[in-house]
Amino acid sequence: MRISIRVFSLFILLGAVAMIMFNVPAPAKVAAQQPTGSIPTVTSTPIGRFVTVTYSEQINIRSGPSTYFYPAIGVLLVGETAPAIGRSPGGEWIQIRYPGIPGDVGWVYAPYVSLSPGPNLPIVEPPPTPTPLTTPTINPTLAAAFLPQYTPTRLPTFTPPAPLIVPTYENPTTRATGVPMGLVITLLALIGGFGSLISFLRGR
Repeated sequence: MRISIRVFSLFILLGAVAMIMFNVPAPAKVAAQQPTGSIPTVTSTPIGRFVTVTYSEQINIRSGPSTYFYPAIGVLLVGETAPAIGRSPGGEWIQIRYPGIPGDVGWVYAPYVSLSPGPNLPIVEPPPTPTPLTTPTINPTLAAAFLPQYTPTRLPTFTPPAPLIVPTYENPTTRATGVPMGLVITLLALIGGFGSLISFLRGR
């Protein structure tokens, strides 16, 4: 009887321990802290007007709107784009953003690129033309070594020609006797006519 009571007590004790173990609350899971407030969304922003190289070869970027007065400071490849800032007063050149150079701006020739999304750009005055650091001078001694030496020659003296003599002729219609030639011819004609008349009358 005592053994049965002990076994029964043991079962009760084990049952109590099991109930205590199952009733112990499980450890709470720690959740990560969630940020409060609105989460910003990534949206695309327009980059403004830009140029795209449409020429068949790479083009030069110059420090000003001219190929004669401004040097080349960079290049753009075929299909490459760059932000457009303004245009020259004549509209033949476009100013672009080009980082890495003084001022971060350059100029491209407008016919070599296409402008998007439109041609409306503010007019930008061109920068001053660069001045050379040194003025080239020619050494006169070196120049004299390559210039040909000319010996001055005296021009020939001028000799005036002899005076021109114009010959004069006497009038053939006058004779030393002073008889006019017309009168002599008239008399001979009359004599000839008179002789012809006499010969005609004799023939009859």
